[in-house]
Amino acid sequence: MLPLEGVTVVSLEQAIAVPFATRQLADLGARVIKVERPETGDFARNYDTTVNGMSSHFVWCNRSKESITLDLKAEEGKEVLRKLLENADVLVQNLAPGALERMGFIPEELTEKNPNLIVSSLSGYGKNGSYEDKKAYDLLIQCEAGLVSVTGSEDTPSKTGISIADIAAGMYVYSGILTALLNRGKTGKGTIMEVSMLEALGEWMGFPMYYSVYGGKEPKRTGASHATIYPYGPFLCGDEKTVFIGLQNEREWKKFCDIVLQEPKLANDDRFDNNSKRSENRQELKGIIEDCFDSLDSAEVIARLDSAQIANARLNNLKDFYEHPQLAARNRWTTVQTPVGEIAALKPPFTMKGINPVMKPVPELGEHTDQILEELGFNKDYVKN
Repeated sequence: MLPLEGVTVVSLEQAIAVPFATRQLADLGARVIKVERPETGDFARNYDTTVNGMSSHFVWCNRSKESITLDLKAEEGKEVLRKLLENADVLVQNLAPGALERMGFIPEELTEKNPNLIVSSLSGYGKNGSYEDKKAYDLLIQCEAGLVSVTGSEDTPSKTGISIADIAAGMYVYSGILTALLNRGKTGKGTIMEVSMLEALGEWMGFPMYYSVYGGKEPKRTGASHATIYPYGPFLCGDEKTVFIGLQNEREWKKFCDIVLQEPKLANDDRFDNNSKRSENRQELKGIIEDCFDSLDSAEVIARLDSAQIANARLNNLKDFYEHPQLAARNRWTTVQTPVGEIAALKPPFTMKGINPVMKPVPELGEHTDQILEELGFNKDYVKN
């Protein structure tokens, strides 16, 4: 039996954060009923057409779900949603602030009618405060949480290359719902929970925030290098390929000098004999390291780093990642069906003895509307989409 088998999740979801969260629940066996607008559906369906005509964002976040189209401005659509919620375990939503309540679905009233229900809401900034009704998208939250200020080169602040604010928020929605389900098993009651994107990403900003507030200065933007640890970042090799090094402590620094650079005396050089000095003098040290690496190709550099047990990585592109030998060795790829055919899918990033995650199809818009209506006792023509 899957961990969440028997749990029904009704999701008024769009974009990335909540669909990402509910896909994790579906992976564990929950039945996720995705409520979409008639005709257009979740607008993430139309972000791009790169996956055989479907959106890369949508196929990533929406496998193993059932799609029902409901016009929630119409009384018929609201009646179907009310019926769905009578026996649901979770209602999760990321509509505009206050939209759920304006449609007549007050979380406190919903949990009074169905004491088992967990109501989870995601917003950009949370309830109350002057930002409550402010529009929030991933890039904007990255800016508000200070992430963009510490990302990029010295001259150019940058956003991350993925929707990190959405992902952070989605993971807290996911873990919050799991916590609420666990707590319901003890108390017999559901609850009302809230996650804000600002606070979710803010949790991930702990190190630079403490560094700045208590250290009196902002962490420098250092491109792909670590802001405060060195050498920790990219170094060019003789074959024009880049190798990343992650050196963590003084023991590793000594081995790096002995085995990798083959200059043991450098370990005690008073310019570099602790991390703070190495970080302060990083340009000088970078020149020494790359002078050594210039006579070696990237494979030779990695061989020396592995011999010294210094953490390292190649600079992979996304095709390299897709073909990564470690993923192949661990059999981490499978396939899922979509309305436009079969696509590759990476299995969920946990393994658990006796548990095989659900990897069902990505649904077509409204694919399960008739089935769900009949299941609830409505004529399939009850709602006019």
